[in-house]
Amino acid sequence: MTTTELNLVGRLREVEARFREVEARLSDPAVISDPAELRHQSKLHNDLGKVVTKYHELTETESRLAEARELSGDPDPEIAQLARIEMEQLEQDRARLMRDLQVLLLPQDPLDERNTIVEIRAGTGGEEAALFAYDLLRMYTKYAERQGWRVEILSSSETGLNGLKEVIFSVEGERVYSRLKYEAGTHRVQRVPETEAQGRIHTSAATVAVLPEAEEVDIVIRPEDLRIDVFRSGGPGGQSVNTTDSAVRVTHLPTNLVVSCQDEKSQHKNKAKALKVLRARLLELETTRQQAEIAATRRKMVGTGDRSERIRTYNFPQNRLTDHRINLTLYSLDRIMEGDLDAVIEPLMLEDQTRRLQNLE
Repeated sequence: MTTTELNLVGRLREVEARFREVEARLSDPAVISDPAELRHQSKLHNDLGKVVTKYHELTETESRLAEARELSGDPDPEIAQLARIEMEQLEQDRARLMRDLQVLLLPQDPLDERNTIVEIRAGTGGEEAALFAYDLLRMYTKYAERQGWRVEILSSSETGLNGLKEVIFSVEGERVYSRLKYEAGTHRVQRVPETEAQGRIHTSAATVAVLPEAEEVDIVIRPEDLRIDVFRSGGPGGQSVNTTDSAVRVTHLPTNLVVSCQDEKSQHKNKAKALKVLRARLLELETTRQQAEIAATRRKMVGTGDRSERIRTYNFPQNRLTDHRINLTLYSLDRIMEGDLDAVIEPLMLEDQTRRLQNLE
């Protein structure tokens, strides 16, 4: 075994021992009677169990590989040949399992388990950019449906042609941030607008920000740091949506961050939604500040994840999507826009894992 493999086996034995400890704790009456601790230990047991199961597959494969090696020296040439064929397959299986286990043991982004707040804003391109922002919202909503996630619109600003100047929405479910974090950046679209009489292709863009939802223990917001303004909700073209002052604008005085919400008829609900978005933005500010101090990137995304960075191009005439971070080109844009986003996200995740594994070597 190489030094890397020996280190890996040592870590796997530690994980197995920890798994047995957690398994014993799950039968402890004190844990069973504490719902929060029971949930924590059950999740830990599930996460460690995935590693242990894969580790047992590895040990079984190595045992069979040792037997095949022994048989490869058999005096019967037919048996020796069959053993060599089996050895080749088992060595491939062993290499795959080693890589899978390295990935499972990679340090996890503690934010990966979080629910997420996504902000989409129309960029350059006028009304066509606003229509594209709406298309992105639809794509993410359909993707969330496939994943079994829940989407809630927190705030939106529409245009007259059913486009979106901006939309903010939350996504709740299992490991939402671990997948959606790769979507942060500038998305460029190339297509012929419906209003284009000459059939010319226009280029426009929308920006996507992906924020892990903050928990109250992460960010403490003092009431004295907030200014709450209420006003009457208004729709497109200045139409009155509500006859009461139910819309809420929250200003965080220390940072001058401003969040408005007017989607609900209830002032209290609008305030709660605005504070939810504010907390996520403050968490992002604080995290960015901490990482700047240690000169490291918090986002374990491929590329920088900077919002001004063009990460992806959607070319409708060619049914083509290109992700510029990993030079990925797919000619299935129609399916992707219907929510088949794993075709893009999973290669990004794989590239991210590969880079992090290389950094460990």
